[in-house]
Amino acid sequence: MGILLAITPWPAISALFWIVLAVAVLYLARHTAHQAIHITAVALSRGLRMAAHSVGRGEAKLATRNREVLLAAGREAKERIVEREFVRVGESVRKDLANYPALHRALSESIARIEENHQNAVDVPPEAPGWVRAVEAVAEIDARKGGTEVLEDIHKSLVKAHKEAMEAYRTASAERHGLLRKMMPEWRTVLDTLGHVSKSVESILTRAVVVDRHMQEYEDIVRGQDRAVSTLSSSSVVQFFVSALVLTVAIGGAAINFSLIARPMAEMVGGTSYIGTFRTANVAALVIIMVEISMGLFLMESLRITRLFPVIGALPDKIRVRMIWITFAILTLLASVEAGLAYMREVLLQDELATGALLRGENGGGLQNEYLWITTVAQMGMGFILPFALTFVAIPLETFIHSLRTVLGLAGIALLRFIALVLRVLSSVVRHLGRLAERIYDLPLFVPLWLEARMKHRSDHWRADLEAESEVRT
Repeated sequence: MGILLAITPWPAISALFWIVLAVAVLYLARHTAHQAIHITAVALSRGLRMAAHSVGRGEAKLATRNREVLLAAGREAKERIVEREFVRVGESVRKDLANYPALHRALSESIARIEENHQNAVDVPPEAPGWVRAVEAVAEIDARKGGTEVLEDIHKSLVKAHKEAMEAYRTASAERHGLLRKMMPEWRTVLDTLGHVSKSVESILTRAVVVDRHMQEYEDIVRGQDRAVSTLSSSSVVQFFVSALVLTVAIGGAAINFSLIARPMAEMVGGTSYIGTFRTANVAALVIIMVEISMGLFLMESLRITRLFPVIGALPDKIRVRMIWITFAILTLLASVEAGLAYMREVLLQDELATGALLRGENGGGLQNEYLWITTVAQMGMGFILPFALTFVAIPLETFIHSLRTVLGLAGIALLRFIALVLRVLSSVVRHLGRLAERIYDLPLFVPLWLEARMKHRSDHWRADLEAESEVRT
């Protein structure tokens, strides 16, 4: 800087000279500099836009893939639900309506007997006696010829016949009432049977409505409608968080199980041996827990509750049943081993407490030993129950794995959209920064640019005057 300012005896004049020279150079290179800045900004902006476009295409492909995964998973789940509903309908039909033909025949026979008894119990009025015509004929006979005696005989016979008819009518009415009383139990039986059949039919109709609803949802999934995709997406997210919560609880149960068996395992495999940087006892306890979870997973797969391993579900029923009993037996054996280790842990703990009390010269273990069986039974029960409880981890694990694909896809889509948005914003920022760089480049050149603008304005004004004069002359 001192050398540059020493070209003249006066540093201020030297600085002014260099400033004028720099402004002149910048002014002469202004067009080229503007082109370079513009080309650089445009290249960076287009590169960022191309990157944003590529990320957008990747996001679209990922969204399509995620949509296909959602529809496939939803279709599979809905098929399982529809299959289960059809099995339930079949069981209902087989259980409730299998004997319906025999029941219908029995009901028809009972109704026929009731109708027959009802017809027999119809109240038929007694027929009018045939004495009326005889009385009319006798009345036409002259009294002097003995008609009065005949009428008296007829009256006596008529009264006697009336009494006999009334007694027969009362007897028939009693028989009819007896038949009606006998029909009452059959009526109640028929009503109860028909009520049971009505309930069975209503249950089947209700299940049919449920099946229709599931079939409609299945058709929407097969068609790939947006509403079905949105429903499946929200359902997968909810299932992901719920299964994650259940797995967290299961991990806590596994940690408690590990603490129950880690200490007595040190007495079995040695507390001073290590596998790498881990104690052998801890590794052995962890292996036992992992084997229990694996056996529980295989048991759930054999029962076809979960479908993580299609090979197990495709096994013949005979081999699958054998696998169920084998895995259950292994799980029971491991649970018994854990119960024994829990008992051994309590024994070791009491021995340590007794040894410490003896070394301190205390003798107060009698009260503790009196209630020792409570904690011992509790630990043995936990050691035996926890392996079977960890068996059901297979259900939330399957849900977590299936929903994880959807959640990762949604997270990937959101991330790609954010990256594409950032790239577009950076593209706009670079383009405007190029314009800003051009303006900053022109900032030291305001004097020559102002002179240039004034000269151009005068030149335009002079040219306009010449054109006006030429037009006036013409």
